[in-house]
Order: sequence, then C-alpha cells, then structure tokens
Amino acid sequence: MSVLAVDVGTSMIKTVVFDDDGTEVAVSRQATHVHRPRPGWAEQDMAAVWNAVVRTMRGALAQVRDEVRFVAFTAQGDGCWLVDDDGRPTGPAILWSDGRAAPLVEGWRGAGVLDEAFRLNGSLTFPGLPNAILAWLAEHDPERLARSSAALYCGGWLFLRFTGERAVDESDASAPFLDPSTRTYSPRVRSLFGLDWAERLMPEVRGNGRRGGALTAMAAAELGLPAGLPVVMAPYDVASTAIGVGATAPGQACTILGTTLCTEVVRDGLDTTGEPSGLTIALDSRGHLLRAFPTLAGTEVVTWAMRLLGLETPEEFGELAQRSQPGARGLMFLPYLSPAGERAPFLDPGARGTLWGLDLQHEPADVARAVFEGLTFVIRDCLAASGAATGELRVCGGGAVSDAWRRLIADVTGLSTVRTTDSEVGAKGAFLSGLVSLGHEPDLTRAAERHVRVRTTDEPDPGRAAFYADRHEDFLALRRAAAPGWERMARAPRTVPGSLDPVGGATEGKHHD
Repeated sequence: MSVLAVDVGTSMIKTVVFDDDGTEVAVSRQATHVHRPRPGWAEQDMAAVWNAVVRTMRGALAQVRDEVRFVAFTAQGDGCWLVDDDGRPTGPAILWSDGRAAPLVEGWRGAGVLDEAFRLNGSLTFPGLPNAILAWLAEHDPERLARSSAALYCGGWLFLRFTGERAVDESDASAPFLDPSTRTYSPRVRSLFGLDWAERLMPEVRGNGRRGGALTAMAAAELGLPAGLPVVMAPYDVASTAIGVGATAPGQACTILGTTLCTEVVRDGLDTTGEPSGLTIALDSRGHLLRAFPTLAGTEVVTWAMRLLGLETPEEFGELAQRSQPGARGLMFLPYLSPAGERAPFLDPGARGTLWGLDLQHEPADVARAVFEGLTFVIRDCLAASGAATGELRVCGGGAVSDAWRRLIADVTGLSTVRTTDSEVGAKGAFLSGLVSLGHEPDLTRAAERHVRVRTTDEPDPGRAAFYADRHEDFLALRRAAAPGWERMARAPRTVPGSLDPVGGATEGKHHD
C-alpha cells in the first residue's frame, strides 16, 4: 500500500509516494509562478496551482503500482484565496509575501492594535496575513469582496478542490483570528482589526480528528484515483515541516532553509510575554503550539547573491564562501531583501539589505561568506525570540543539503544541527498527520519516532561558537543602526520624472503595472 503526500509550496509543488514504513518511493515536482504585477505585490493563479497539483500527483502515480491508501497534503500558509458561492476564484490568490497592506499594518501598529492582538493569541500581524489583505480589499476592491463567499488559505482551496468541502485547518486559522485555548475564531481579535463584517467569509475550523474528507468523483477523474478515497488536510507547510523532521514535543526546534527562513519551537502552552514577534500556530490535539518565525527572505537571498557574483549553482556559492574566513574579514550583511520588508523576529515593512564594512580589500568570497553568516544570524535571532531552551536544531529545506551551511548553523547557534533522511520533509509531515488523523498512529510524536530517521548531525565547534556569539551582538547593533536609514529610504523617491530608462527611452508617460 502507498500514500500520496502533496506539498504545495510557493515556488514548487511536490507529490511524494510513501510506503508503509514512511520511506520515499517516488517524487514528482513542478515549479509554480508568482506574479508581481506591481511593486510589493505577490499573487498566484489559483487554477494554475490546482492544475500543477494534478500534474505532480499523476506524475507520482505513474511511478508506482501499489494501491493508494489515502491522500494527505500540506500547503503554503497565510495569504488570502477568495472564492465565490460556486467555489470559483474571484481573482488571483494574494500571497503571504504580498506587501500591499503595509500602510494599514503600520496604522494598526501605531494605534496599539498589533500589540493588543499579540497579547491575545501570540501572533504578530504582518501585511501578508488575511486580516491585512481583507482590510486592504475592503478599501481598494470592495466589488471583489462582494462577489466572494469564503476567504480560504491555499490548503482550504485544495481541500475544496479535492473534497468539495469548505474548511480551514486550525494551523492556518491560528494567525490572525484563532483563540489558541479554544481552537475557535476569536470575536475579540476580529473586532480589534475592524473586521466583524468579514465573519461571513471565514470557513469552518478543523483540527485533529476532523481533517479528513473524501475525494469527489470530479477530482478523482482528474487525478486517476478512486472516488471516495480518504483525503487529509494536514497543518500548513511550516507546521507540517516541523512534524516531518520530528519536532513534535515541547522544546524541540527546527529551521526551514527555504523560500522562507522559518525557525520554530514546539511549546506546551501560549506565551504572549516579551516583544511581540512571530506566529503562534496550533500544532496538535494535545494542546501543543508552535512558535514560528517565518522570515520574508530565505534562500532567495542566496539566489540573488549568486546572480550578483556570476555563479551558476548553490554548490559554487558554498565553495566560494568557504574561501573566506569566519567573520568574512570584517564584512557584515543584513539579509532583509524582500520588497515587503521583514516580519520575523521583528516587523518592519521598510527593512532592506545592507552590507556593512565593505572596502577595496574585500573579495567575492567575503561577500558570499557574509551572506551565509547574515542568514544564519537571523536563525539565532529567531531562536532567542522564541524564549525556549533547546539543545538540538533540526534543519530541512533546499539549503539543508549544504554541508558548509549546516556546520555554520551549528557554530552560530551553538546547537547540534540534525538533518533527516527525507528529501521532502513537508510531505513527510503531511504523511504523518494523515496517519494520526485516520487512526493509524496514536499521536504525532509516536508517528515521528517510528517514521523519521536521522541522516547527519553536526556539532558546534566551541571556539567558533564563542566567536559567533560576539559577532551576533554586532549583527543586532548594526541592525538597530540601519533602521533610521530604512525609514529615510522608504520616503525617498524611486525614480526621477522624465529620466531615461535602461534602454534609453524616457520613462515619463509610460504605464508600469
């Protein structure tokens, strides 16, 4: 017997076939496209996402002959995926990385709304959350809202296509509207953001024991699977990834080295003390919560640096970085390259990347090293913001294949850094969630103990760990020093009216979407 587990990421969709032991038997992948029609916007075609899911599932099925026991899936979180009464999209999905609602969020921050909401549910609102997006739509596109009958997440959109049912997993609903103690929507949080009118758009919340549905005849025909096959909506990708690497018990931690650089720690209760930051996500029926710090800039920063340095592959980039020395010969990089700024472990839509200490003596290797170190300081920063003590950090995502980066993470955090055997950890988390949801395993921890296997462990070097502890203090000080500059640059004009564009034509009078 086999299980189909689908991981619908922002830039890549993967379908994995697992056997009964939880071993990957086959994988099918397809890249997806993020549309950026205006500066700071990030959208996807909802139908195109579903069609890519169908293609990867059919591609995986073509590689096996076993009967499929069930389908489980996880998907990118946050954002807003609006549908009408017939379940049709009313426009493109507005993604978690979208920044159009930044002025609204800044207004809420100034009015104390963000802080008050964090004290209620442990999540700090950023522009890509549905409360911000819905508020923006109410002001700028009320006609679309009038045509919409449900504000789904990506996972809810897929569950609708698989089963015909409208629902949201409790992990998705956690930010911004869930009451973590009751696992239901909080009217108080909704009112804080002036969104009482949006109650009609909020679908049913489902958690463990209620995540399942049955494959409709229409979806079955598209996929080549039998109608009525069980379908499980697993927690969204950052939570499923924690599950997939075996971080399921309080104190366990992991970092996703992917499009988002997400560091997360399992906790046994809500903690809303300290500086508001990150998200608090419902993890399982035992009351465990995930304190997650999903940044807006992750491995895309490495891709940017590769282009800058004229490199073709991440392996070349890693080898170049190794030619420099710890500390990058005095060079420090703040890796906040997202056009939407940053959301974890601090919120600043104006945050931007900065190279500190650059002079004529620095080589490309120093820049590469500084990029890796800057991203890794962010991981340490997020671990500190979680307030949890842990002795081990599990890493996954595309960046985890880099031996050099894993060793650097161990040195910078001072923690044992563990990589598991699975290539698609989010899909593995969906597989484990499916086993628990359908009664094949008693809980996530037991399921992970049986099916998650360690590949490598990197231990921190004491000398380098001490060096990087001091360097991290410099990183934080330089970030504080950069903040006034970010604010000033946010007010500065981006272009000169009537100036020439790169190919020699006047920009004045042109229309740019």
